[in-house]
Amino acid sequence: MLNPQSYLRLFLLFGLLFWQSCSAQTQLVEDQIATVTRENLRYYLYYPSEYDTQQDREFGLLLFLHGGGESGGNLEEIKENGPPKLLVEGKQFPFLVLAPQNPHKRRWWNTQAVKQLLDSVVAQNRIDPDKVYISGLSRGGSAAWEMATQYPDTFAAMAVICGMAPLPYAHWIRKDMPIWVFHGDRDKVISVEESDKMVAKLKQMKYNVKYTRYKDVGHDSWTRAYTTDSLYIWLNNQKRTQ
Repeated sequence: MLNPQSYLRLFLLFGLLFWQSCSAQTQLVEDQIATVTRENLRYYLYYPSEYDTQQDREFGLLLFLHGGGESGGNLEEIKENGPPKLLVEGKQFPFLVLAPQNPHKRRWWNTQAVKQLLDSVVAQNRIDPDKVYISGLSRGGSAAWEMATQYPDTFAAMAVICGMAPLPYAHWIRKDMPIWVFHGDRDKVISVEESDKMVAKLKQMKYNVKYTRYKDVGHDSWTRAYTTDSLYIWLNNQKRTQ
C-alpha cells in the first residue's frame, strides 16, 4: 500500500500530465478576412434655384442627418423635421441639401455609407468641396459628431442639435472647423449635459464653438434650431481652410 506522500506525488504527476495535455491543444492562429459592408441609402437632394442658371458656379452643400423617429423604409418621413420640412414649406436655401434616410429603425447611422454617398454627390455635381456642411438632430446629431471625428477634413462647419457627444471626440475634431451646438435644458431623451460637457471641453481646447441652450425646452429643440435663419447664413459663410 502506498503511503500518503506517494499518493501526493502521483496526484501532482497526473495533474502535471493533464495540464501539459491541455496546453498542447491550445493554438494561436493568425488569419484575416476581407469584409464588405453594403447599405441601401435612399435620399432627397435639393438644388437651389440658381443652380441651373449659374452654370459656371460651384455651390455649397449641407448634409442633413435625421433623428431616430424618421428611420426606416418610408422616405417621406424625413420631411417631418429639419431642413427637409422647411423645403416642403417653401423655404429656399443658398446651397444644396442632401438628406439621406437611415434604413434601420433600431440601428445607428452607417456613417461609412453616408460618407460614400456624400462623396458621390459631390463628385457628380457642381459643389465646392471646401463648402460642405453637416448637421443632424438627436440620433443624427450623434452621427454628425461621429462623422466629424472620422472624416475631419471633409466639413467646413457643423451644427448639432441634441445629439449624444462622447467627450473623447473633442480630441479628434479638426480644430479650425466652426461648430454650433443646440440643446434644450429639459431634454429627457438625450440629456443636455451631453452638450454642456462637450461644449465646455471644446472651449477649454480653444475650439471655435457656439452654444444655444434653450430654456424650458425638451427633446424637440430642433424645431427652434432649424427655423433660426441665422444658422443658414452662418453655415453659408463658412469655408474650409486648406
